[in-house]
Amino acid sequence: MSETINQAHFGEHLTLDGYGGSYEKLNDRELVLSCLSDLPKKLGMHPLAEPVIYAAADNQLRDPGGWSGFVVIAESHISIHTFPKRRFVSIDAYTCKNGFDPSIIERYFQEAFSLEDMETNFIKRGTKYPVENIFE
Repeated sequence: MSETINQAHFGEHLTLDGYGGSYEKLNDRELVLSCLSDLPKKLGMHPLAEPVIYAAADNQLRDPGGWSGFVVIAESHISIHTFPKRRFVSIDAYTCKNGFDPSIIERYFQEAFSLEDMETNFIKRGTKYPVENIFE
């Protein structure tokens, strides 16, 4: 059994919270679906299935409803949750394809939803990921 630890990392995870977006764009089911179809191609990633999207109803609490969608890619996943009535969107892009440029994703969604402001977090995941199989 090998306990060798990789000095690199397993993956990269960008979280993006967008503010002041266009109500119309954030409430556009087809635009959200298009983002989930187009972005993996733009990043050189490989979808394992077609994107799925759901209408999320107002829960009478913090969530006034919107669209939630995701696409599973060979490299991991991308998810989008829109809140049109708050002009807000929450996005995750997680990949085991190291070295991607977060600014590409930031610009893509800023343009797609006409975001006025964004908060982003970039996380290196699996910093102790083994370089070889532990069990054969």
